Amino acid sequence: MKKIVSLMLAAVLVLSIGATLAEGKTIVYWSMWESTEPQGQVIQKAVDAYAAETGNKVDVQFKGRTGIREGLQPALDAGTAIDLFDEDIDRVNRLWANYLLNLEDLAKETGYEETAIAGLMGSCREAGGGELKSIPYQPNVFNVFYNQDIFDEAGITEPPKTWDEFLDACEKIKAAGYIPLTSDDAYILCNLGYHLARYLGSEGVSKVVKEGLWAEEPAVLKTAQAFEEMATKGYFSPTIGSSVWPTNQNGEMALGLAGMYLNGSWLPNEVKAMTGPDFRWGCFAYPELEGGKDGAEASNYGAQVFGINKNSEVAKEAFDIIIKITKGEYDKMLSEESVGIPSDTTNTEWPTMLASVKPVMDGLSTRWTWAAGIEDNADMTPIIKQELQKLCAGEITAQQFVDNLEAKSASN
Repeated sequence: MKKIVSLMLAAVLVLSIGATLAEGKTIVYWSMWESTEPQGQVIQKAVDAYAAETGNKVDVQFKGRTGIREGLQPALDAGTAIDLFDEDIDRVNRLWANYLLNLEDLAKETGYEETAIAGLMGSCREAGGGELKSIPYQPNVFNVFYNQDIFDEAGITEPPKTWDEFLDACEKIKAAGYIPLTSDDAYILCNLGYHLARYLGSEGVSKVVKEGLWAEEPAVLKTAQAFEEMATKGYFSPTIGSSVWPTNQNGEMALGLAGMYLNGSWLPNEVKAMTGPDFRWGCFAYPELEGGKDGAEASNYGAQVFGINKNSEVAKEAFDIIIKITKGEYDKMLSEESVGIPSDTTNTEWPTMLASVKPVMDGLSTRWTWAAGIEDNADMTPIIKQELQKLCAGEITAQQFVDNLEAKSASN
């Protein structure tokens, strides 16, 4: 009799567990990736593993960049059930700050920071107004990427650290028969922002842009004069005044025609189908400028980040999904499949194509916002880009560049 009762209790227990798994919670996750991208594919594997282990359901909706940037806020405002979402660190913490849950307790309870990149966690707290409201993954850094084979052929033995060394490198690359520096319309403003931020810091750049201090701030003319000199000496791509992304990225840089390109650590992955596995990437910090405020320790760096809706009823489960994606097996897989930087500090092996990025990133301590603040006035961004393209193409002088922006800023 006791044996029968025991068997019956065991059966009830099994049925109870099965019912619990069947009635698992549902976590809705909006992702910035496409399902066909390496990031999307790895994330899908991670959430599938999470679902199998927990019995919970993860409703992953791959929205892509446009879909999430245009659709997330209206959906949240309408009360759509969205528990977890991801995007760039600044976009999540600035544009969607009002929807974010404070994650300090969840991070502490799980010991999350024991194997997290301290600098990026600090950046998330800074972006979150002093509180941890997002968790970083897919770390990235924006700096000067170069073709090591071209550097070798041109006789450049060390990456340039100062502006004079940079100009010397440009001259050697040009003499070797290559384009010293290329860019596309998507990134050309970063060159202006970086140079100006070396003098003023990104907050100073933002102030110039927002207040229209083009003529009042001497660093603007100094920066424009540096670019005028580069244009005069033929150091810019001959198509820099009109190239639409990714024309020069996929053409001049990826095909080995240009030596340098100011871009993000996602670049090698984006062009790997064109460069092949033997392309030798190098990376260095944007050159330091005499009398500058910020040096090689300053750059735009950060990560994509996860945020949890403050109104979510499954916040703990959403955080567990974050852990699944950003730690151990799937963080390593994400790094390998997307040629990205790992988030988990125990995953110490970086992709070969990013080996030169590690010392640059390790030396960073001052974080600039995107493009070092040069795009902080949306009304002026297309105007600044147009004038910069003309300056770099040699169509206007440095003084005309300043005068044009001063006049157009006053009329906006």
